[in-house]
Amino acid sequence: MNKKVLVVGFSVTGAACAKYLSGKYDVYLTDSAEQKPEDAPAIDKLKLLNVKFEFGSHSDEFIKDSSFAIISPSIPRDALILKKLEALGIEYFSDIEFCARETAGKKSTKIVLITGTNGKTTTTLLTSHIFETNFNAPACGNVGVSPVEYLNSDPDYLVTEASSYQLNYSKELKPEIAIFTNLTPDHLSWHGGFEEYFEAKAAVFKRMDKTCHAILNFDDETVRKLSCELKTNVHFFALDKAALDTVEGNAYIDCGAIFYSGEKIIDVKDVPIVGNHNLQNVMCSVIAAKIAGIKTDDITGAIKTFKAPAHRCEFIRMLDDTAYYNDSKATNPEASIVAINSFEGKKVVLIAGGRDKNTSLSEFIKSVKERISKVVLIGEATERFMDELYNSGYTNIVHAQSLEEAIDLASLDKPDVVLLSPACASFDMFKNYEERGEAFRRYVLSKKQLVS
Repeated sequence: MNKKVLVVGFSVTGAACAKYLSGKYDVYLTDSAEQKPEDAPAIDKLKLLNVKFEFGSHSDEFIKDSSFAIISPSIPRDALILKKLEALGIEYFSDIEFCARETAGKKSTKIVLITGTNGKTTTTLLTSHIFETNFNAPACGNVGVSPVEYLNSDPDYLVTEASSYQLNYSKELKPEIAIFTNLTPDHLSWHGGFEEYFEAKAAVFKRMDKTCHAILNFDDETVRKLSCELKTNVHFFALDKAALDTVEGNAYIDCGAIFYSGEKIIDVKDVPIVGNHNLQNVMCSVIAAKIAGIKTDDITGAIKTFKAPAHRCEFIRMLDDTAYYNDSKATNPEASIVAINSFEGKKVVLIAGGRDKNTSLSEFIKSVKERISKVVLIGEATERFMDELYNSGYTNIVHAQSLEEAIDLASLDKPDVVLLSPACASFDMFKNYEERGEAFRRYVLSKKQLVS
């Protein structure tokens, strides 16, 4: 008789885990929400694999006798289901931790983990792109595909983006390579504060030993200081060679090029993604590739052919000498600052706003005053953003009722760049940031060229 396992939450993660586990265990999937009609086809396929479902509750009868439970990352830390599992002595963890346990005895499968506040997705996709020149190394995790999806293909590496939610439910995870891109306040209400948010990410690095490699952002003080607590091999990336005490094992920029341990990798002008933040993303991917033994020519060639992921400072088109960039993924002020700072010396009109996360705008406003010629505001956050900008002395602000109107208003100034970088969540006007970014792309591509 197979052991019983529990999957909590019907999601991308939950569906992937149920499918994989069904060949080895009796799988029970529980979700406190009611079943959605659009999920019926996926549920029917899993039922053919003998997966049992419960929607609308987490009943004691359904949960009991489970050997372990895999938790979807969206489950809140104080959810009743977690208290029930703890009371019953049922261990629970993330899909990433499950993959680590499944591959622990397979020398052929290693985990490259990427975490941080911003830059995770770009770094994950770029690292996978570079690794794929030599290995089977799919991008997975918080990019939208659970790593469980790839377990049966026995990959060389699982290049895994890990959110703080996933890491919160990963108590033993110890990846072979882990990257910490940066840290700014985000998801604080979920974690209970900044220290808790930081610790959710830092804990995985503290578990690593001398068989592992930690790649840290030297330019981020909090991330840099973490190195003092680690017992693993530490590598840094920095925007300035002079900031590093030594270059061995590190990546940095010098004389207009990215270097690793004194070896030139690529000229900055040949990097196809814009901004210092993306140079940092490239550098930590380079270190990971070098640790894996990938040759410089393969690394350089892969970087040159990489394309920015959708909604992350994504170039859409040139129209009447104006470049349009979609940075809809910037759902907090810190992410928008990174995008704003990518266009130094350009006349930039910023489209911002959405559902306010009510974090501090002081640094965001500082960047706007230094680099933005006009701000077009949309959505629920308009009033607070407008008030704080006016109070700071910045007055070139307009309000739009829709994203399309905002694009039209931004285009009137004939700037060098129109940048959608909202600094807010999308849920007031859109289903998610992807839908917001697609609406921006669609309307920009529909606009007619005026200058021949």
